[in-house]
Amino acid sequence: MESSLWMPTRPWSLPFLADAEQVSSLRRALRTHLEYWGLHELRDAAELCVSELVANVIKHVGVGTPSTLIASLNGPHLRVEVHDPDPRALPTLACTGMDAEEGRGMMLVDAISDRWGVELTGDRKVTWCEFRMSVAGADRQTPMPRLARAADVLGLYSGSNSMSRPVGSGRLATAVAEEAAIDIITDLLYWFRVHGRDADDVLDQAQAHFEAESAARLS
Repeated sequence: MESSLWMPTRPWSLPFLADAEQVSSLRRALRTHLEYWGLHELRDAAELCVSELVANVIKHVGVGTPSTLIASLNGPHLRVEVHDPDPRALPTLACTGMDAEEGRGMMLVDAISDRWGVELTGDRKVTWCEFRMSVAGADRQTPMPRLARAADVLGLYSGSNSMSRPVGSGRLATAVAEEAAIDIITDLLYWFRVHGRDADDVLDQAQAHFEAESAARLS
């Protein structure tokens, strides 16, 4: 079964302080998550756009500004957002040549992404850009519901929404995911016991559901 079927339905977010030294870490974190989601073809473009969006915050809002990087699926597009608390400093396209040292940020975003924009939400600003996934990637965005929900729950138990390394990427992360899955099952067994249910009976029912659904998919 392809790992892309484990793609979570929840957006991934990473709070950060806008600083030039943080850019490389943000790029690595985003690359790791895009690899985890199976969107290898979008890594370079998304990384470059994130660098420009963060640089825009640093220059026009200020060094050390509390910000958030968010990646999510929006229909057939990968959506990357940078949130900052200043709705007044709006990014614009500068009419500069490509050899200019300043003013190129949003021009690069405009050229590399399929579309971009700015949303004002009260006391904060969201600058976003989107990249259309390939046909294969678009197919991957509709995973089997149970696997998508499982990925979401594993993310909660492993803390992958706040960590730079997600569940499901590499041998170490797989071990973390397995440990999280065991914790989930253990907690559920405690829950059933508290509510007067027999744990073995519950496990038997779950196994029966699993085998029935597996057989139905193979038929």
